[in-house]
Amino acid sequence: MDEPAPVPARPGAGEPWSVRSAGPWTHRDLAANGARFHIAELGEGPLVLLVHGWPEYWWAWRHQLTALAEAGFRAVALDLRGMGGSDRTPRGYDPGNLALDVTGVIRSLGERQAHLVGHATGGTLAWVAAVMRPSVIRSLTVVSAAHPRHLRRALLTDRRQIAAFEHVLGFQRPWIPERRLVADDGALVGDYLGAWTGPNMLPAEAVTAYRKAIQVPSTAHCSIEPYRWLMRSMARPDGIQFARRMKKQITAPVLHVQGASDPVLLSRTALGAGEFVSAPYRWRLLPGVGHFPHEEVPEEFTAELIGWVRQHKDG
Repeated sequence: MDEPAPVPARPGAGEPWSVRSAGPWTHRDLAANGARFHIAELGEGPLVLLVHGWPEYWWAWRHQLTALAEAGFRAVALDLRGMGGSDRTPRGYDPGNLALDVTGVIRSLGERQAHLVGHATGGTLAWVAAVMRPSVIRSLTVVSAAHPRHLRRALLTDRRQIAAFEHVLGFQRPWIPERRLVADDGALVGDYLGAWTGPNMLPAEAVTAYRKAIQVPSTAHCSIEPYRWLMRSMARPDGIQFARRMKKQITAPVLHVQGASDPVLLSRTALGAGEFVSAPYRWRLLPGVGHFPHEEVPEEFTAELIGWVRQHKDG
């Protein structure tokens, strides 16, 4: 049987779409925490590890990779377990194990510490990693992600936040969400991206890339497994134990960035995470910005990020 023709990156393009997009960065795989992870890296200096959210992959940080490298940092964008070019394992999608993926990658990169930057799911893992492996984290930049204890409380008591997580509730059904996500060339992902941004919509090239990425076999299933754990663990011993563990104070300095117009993670849910941080904590609310500050206003976000990591460059 002949091999199927590659899917173009965007309508009319001659180049095939690939997770490993060409650019000034270098792609490679490395082993950590029992799995293989794809990374893109650029630059030399203190390590800044960038961790994406859903439904994105490493390419979400393309603006920050180049800017950080030019600012004198070693910038590395990671594909989370089950997404992008990383392994799609049958299990291991609870926040504790995913956070160990992140800290394991730092070690596999030959570094003792990193400035950790996380968006949405990646932001949640940044909070968790700072609790589980505090010695590995030099600073945190958390984007569009509430502290796990605040998110848990909101999902139990706040009707507006529960309604904003309608897609997460829909993910709890078996198999149907996966089929919907890949149908019509990932059209539902495009709908989510359009609905979750502010006035600065994502470019068509980005929407197309994320629609293609969700269609990589097993990605739809693996990428929503953390959300299934989130909801199903609420009353289970593992979820309760996790919530108790997250009471621990974070000793790394934290920059907390939130889009004021984020319809997914409400500002009032994200607000107040400083109560769990014993180090310097900075709250930055971006007016008119939705769920993807790093892509909607990349220059403004990147300036904030570089200023923060420079301030804490020496730990």
